[in-house]
Amino acid sequence: MEVLSSYNLIIEVSVIIIVSFLFNSISKKTNIPAVLMLIIFGVGLQYLLKYFNAGEIKFLPILEVLGIVGLIMIVLEAALELELKREKLMPILKSFAIAIIGLIVSAWIAALILYNFIPGMTMESAWLYATPLSILSSAIIIPSVSGLKVAKKEFHIYESTFSDIVGIMMFYFLTGKLNPAEDSGVIGFTGNIILTIVISLVASYALILIFQKIKSHVKLFLLIAVLLLLYALGKKMHLSSLLIILIFGLVIANMKLFFAGKLKKFLHFEKAHYIYHELHTITAETAFVVRTFFFVVFGITIVVSSLFNFDVAIISTLIIASIYAIRFIILRIFVGKDILPQLFIAPRGLITVLLFYAIPVEAQIAAFEPGILLFVIIGTSLIMTGAMIFDKKRSSKALNIANQNEVKTIKWKAPAIEQDNS
Repeated sequence: MEVLSSYNLIIEVSVIIIVSFLFNSISKKTNIPAVLMLIIFGVGLQYLLKYFNAGEIKFLPILEVLGIVGLIMIVLEAALELELKREKLMPILKSFAIAIIGLIVSAWIAALILYNFIPGMTMESAWLYATPLSILSSAIIIPSVSGLKVAKKEFHIYESTFSDIVGIMMFYFLTGKLNPAEDSGVIGFTGNIILTIVISLVASYALILIFQKIKSHVKLFLLIAVLLLLYALGKKMHLSSLLIILIFGLVIANMKLFFAGKLKKFLHFEKAHYIYHELHTITAETAFVVRTFFFVVFGITIVVSSLFNFDVAIISTLIIASIYAIRFIILRIFVGKDILPQLFIAPRGLITVLLFYAIPVEAQIAAFEPGILLFVIIGTSLIMTGAMIFDKKRSSKALNIANQNEVKTIKWKAPAIEQDNS
């Protein structure tokens, strides 16, 4: 059977998108992450392809491209939702501190576990393998926290976005250490970030001023194409490209702040706001489609048998335990006692997979089982699912009790009202 014929491909793509939409609906009612359902769906497709003898299909290049585009869309989608206000400065700084401390400490502990349990693992390679396992997945978190209170929802958006960006910069900083010719040290790395921020701000102002003057209705995908081009060129120039996407999103989402004073006369707010509104819609739709195919393709490439390896289970369990132990300590210090369900919302996902396949050949360890990656992704997703379901039940119970108390109060007051009227 020719699985990848033109019409079959159209049918397959359409069915996957429809199924993903249904998974999203189920996710909103059950709090089971749609991403987890997509991975399981992908595993099912893997066995279906084997049943129909589809032959060997090279999915890894597709996975890499989907991962990069998905990452850009997800960060842009998150940035478009972030409001920069004075009262939000402390929550943003707190989220940044939690994200960066959690990332570094989790990577350090995970590196020690990998170094001690995997034969032939060097400390340099251990850090490279541990970094992807320590990055929060905004691809899973952002769609999953929509039902939380506003403050908690914003905390998770900030934290996961910062974790993505800082984690990627940390990963490529570590890969640079492998090649002395490319290693610029901490000073060079800091200079790289400052240069990226300057380029990002200049590009953001230029794009908004240019695109608000374009009269054609077909310009939003052109804008996305320009952003993808800037990201790719930034990578070629060894810049922290994800910052370009984040800063552009922040500038267009907070135009009145960035175009204040004398710059205000250059901004046509109605036209620019229309671009922002439409871009927000298209970014969300594109992120949904790309995320769908990324996790389905990831499910197809999974070696399920590796999950039943005893060593994989031990190493993965230790890494997962360390993630939540570290997270508990950090949240208690920065947040206080109200750390549920935040404590358990720490899934790994798209970035973890994407960076795993980006580990340089000279740092790869043959004894490392990819099943560890899968075990940690599924384990953290299931823990988050349980926490979200528990929190939903707890909130519903608290609401019911409040409603009952309100009814009792009204009934108790009723006789007094009647007596006054008489």
